[in-house]
This record gives sequence, C-alpha cells and structure tokens, in this order.
Amino acid sequence: MGDLTNGLSLKQIGRALEDPAFAPSALVGDLIRWTEDRLAREQELLERLRAIDASAPTGWQGVLRIVELMRELNSTSAARRQQAVLARSEGVSVPTELLAGAVLTESDPHVAGALRWALARAGGDGVAALDAGAHSEDVDIRRRAVLAIAEMPEAPGATALLADALGDPDTTVRRHAALALGRRGVAAAVPTLVGMVVEGSNDVDAAEVLGTLSHNPGCTDRITSALVDELAAPTADSATRIRLIQALVELTGSTAQEVLRQLAHDDDHAVALVASALVGVLEERSPQDQADEGS
Repeated sequence: MGDLTNGLSLKQIGRALEDPAFAPSALVGDLIRWTEDRLAREQELLERLRAIDASAPTGWQGVLRIVELMRELNSTSAARRQQAVLARSEGVSVPTELLAGAVLTESDPHVAGALRWALARAGGDGVAALDAGAHSEDVDIRRRAVLAIAEMPEAPGATALLADALGDPDTTVRRHAALALGRRGVAAAVPTLVGMVVEGSNDVDAAEVLGTLSHNPGCTDRITSALVDELAAPTADSATRIRLIQALVELTGSTAQEVLRQLAHDDDHAVALVASALVGVLEERSPQDQADEGS
C-alpha cells in the first residue's frame, strides 16, 4: 500500500480497494495515524507561533531571533542547545512560554540547568507557564517543573505549587519540593526532610535545610522531636542513626545539644563516637555563635 506518512491520493486509495488482499481496517488505521501526525505537527507550529506572538515583537530582528532560538532548542546536539540558551542576545525578549516548554522537555542536565537559569531571569509569569507540567501525568515532566519552580523563589504562586508537590506520588518530586520549601521557611516540609535524612537521600542538603528551619521558634522542637523519634526507631541501623546525629548538630537550641550529649554514651560504639565528637565541636563554638543560635 505504500508509505502513508505523506497521505494518500484518491487514486491510490482506489487501487488499494481493488486489491483482493486489502483489509479496510488497515487503510483506516494508516489514515488515522497520518492524520494524527499531521495534527501534531500543526499543533507544534501553532504553539511556536503563539510563543512568538507572546513576546510582542516589534521588529523583524526580534522575530527572527526567536525563530532561530526555537530551531536551536530543537537541535539534537545538547551542546548547541545549551549554547543557544546562554548566548541569547541581550535586549531580545524570549517568551516565557517558550523557555518553560523547553524546560519541561529537556533531558540533558546541563541544558536543563541553563534553561532553568534563563527562565528564572526571563520575567513574566514563569510559574503559570510551568503549572501544567507540575500536574502532568508524566513523572519526568513533573520533576523538571518542580526543579524549575524551586529556582524562582520570588515568583507569585511558586510556594503554593511546591506545597502541592509535597503530596506528589513520586518520591523525587516530593524531595525537590521539600528542599525548596524548607529554604523558604515552610514548616510543612519537615516530615519529608527528616525522611530524606533517614533514607540517606540528599541527606546533607536536607540536614542543612532543617538547620535553617530550626531558626524559626515554632519549628525547633518539632524538628528535634522528629529526629529523636527516628533515632529510637527499632529499624534504625547504625548508619541511619549517625545521619540523624549529623542532622541534630545543625539545629539551634539546647535540646538538640542535650540529646547529642546523651548519645555520646550510646550502646552503639560508632554512634557514641560520632556524638561525642560533635558535642566537642559544639562546645568549641564561640559564645557569640551560641548566642546567635539561641536568638
């Protein structure tokens, strides 16, 4: 029957119908696929034109630059895509929708980082452009959306979207959201951050963010209690307890320090050694440091 990717003429369809071995369902199926492909290409073109229109171009140079950027972002070369983002001309407004769409589809980590950087500095409503991605059925798209939103701390609506992401079924999405929210001082991130320390996933970053959150008077006791509960859990092995101890040392307040002093006499020799060493570090801190932590 030939290749239907470019469509069939009526004459070709007539010849197919005269073939005794012809199955009508095969022709219909091929026509459906051809039509779907054509619609997808036209939808992509429509979205590109809308992205250009959204930038409110006032001259041909701006339009042509955006068209060229679109072409470069579709390159098969990751290096070329990254260069296109980093070398975009100053004074040429790049549509937020264009950058957001590229962020959500980019798989190369270096290019993705450059795109997030550009999107965070592009102005416009980048969070709104990422909203659909944050609720996509594709988990990779949701991960990219949350990472991009995390780099726009001042953008309206960013915190609300990240808070929604704390309930995402994907662990990675929840962890990205928790780190970003914790840096914003949102206490709702505490359970996820503590879980990251327990599981050993980005536990150093999680512990640092918990330390930042502990400067909020309402969070200090909550974080300390959560870490102590995990230390006493029957399933906590030596490595897990040591990670929890390292998180405790990041916290402000006297309660965490007292817990560390008690753990310096723990039955687990490795845990006791680490706790004892960290108690020594705390005691060597200057009085000014201690005053700052208690304020």
